[in-house]
Amino acid sequence: MMKYPEFLKKGDLIGICAPSAGIGRKLESFDRSLGILRAEGYRIKETASVRLDSDRGGSAQTRGDELNTLFVDPEVKMVMAASGGDFLDEMLPYADFEQMKRNPKWLMGASDPTGLLFPYTTICDVATLYGCNAGSYDLPDSAGMQCTPGSDGCQLQDDQPAPGNSRTGQDDRQPQAIRTEHQTGLADESRYLRDNLRFLKGENPVQETSEKHLGCAPFLAERIQFDTPTVWKSNTGAIHTTGRCIGGCIDVLKDLIGTPYDGASLFVDRYGEKDGIIWYFDNFALSAEMLYRTFLQMKYAGWFRFTKAVLLGRTLFEKSESGMTYDEAVEWAFGGVGQKEMPGSPQIPVIWEADIGHTIPHMTMINGAILRLDYEGGRGTMVYQEN
Repeated sequence: MMKYPEFLKKGDLIGICAPSAGIGRKLESFDRSLGILRAEGYRIKETASVRLDSDRGGSAQTRGDELNTLFVDPEVKMVMAASGGDFLDEMLPYADFEQMKRNPKWLMGASDPTGLLFPYTTICDVATLYGCNAGSYDLPDSAGMQCTPGSDGCQLQDDQPAPGNSRTGQDDRQPQAIRTEHQTGLADESRYLRDNLRFLKGENPVQETSEKHLGCAPFLAERIQFDTPTVWKSNTGAIHTTGRCIGGCIDVLKDLIGTPYDGASLFVDRYGEKDGIIWYFDNFALSAEMLYRTFLQMKYAGWFRFTKAVLLGRTLFEKSESGMTYDEAVEWAFGGVGQKEMPGSPQIPVIWEADIGHTIPHMTMINGAILRLDYEGGRGTMVYQEN
């Protein structure tokens, strides 16, 4: 049975480690981000390697050991990855997944930390959060944030109703222990972060298609201003379904296929027939051709058995070697209007250009939870449900 760790309360301690890269190149931004978490009432514990100015937060063993110390510490109620990167896979042999299973805690990260979240949920049966790293709460010159430099007085302003757009002790509570709210209001550039913070507390906001999104990479923007209309594409007219939510950064997931950290078949065998599966993928920079081939590889490996729907976020850095478009990559892999899907495979409903992943705003995904997905006319809503 899927385990849901305890949600956070004011005064709880969040442990931060660097299983991927250190954050030494963006210390001021990182400290402002931690100020947001402190303003929510949380205490922070960093492991020794978090502030390294390096593409690796220490040696592979050091990164594993520091992660393990946070799961052993009974005072730490949640573990966050400091940042993304490229080399998390190196530390996986040093992560003590049996210990993590015995001491279930929320583990949250985005991008490269997929390499930890995915096996923790699919193999250990513990729910995880995908959406933010510990350094993700600082937005450049965002109108939705107020921060007093040199203090912990940073907070996300919440003077409007938040719409849904918007990671001790074993506890089998479901995400819906919690009130579900479908709120509406004018979008602003920090609302998706406020929703993420609400999930940490055990609230359950309905997440819905954004009106507009940032048209470039967040780290290339001088000011966060959503300027590009958002339309979710699909190979079908409407989707109304539920299923177990699982996924992550596809650039990372493709490297786990067939390894000891590939728990996809275990997860699908455990939940697929009973609940169905809803996959989500965050594409950082796979070309259209590589994305298509990765989807085929996942199909051949049995990942898409019992799949009710697939969600694919906006690609941050688009490219193609042959002229293939991302629309073609998705439709050739899963089937689409006027397009024959892979022989012997039924069409799988798929949405792409969704508010998931490296582009902002992006939704918070709960790996292992039951997800209700409704889509029609280029827009969709998502809400997590009780088992």
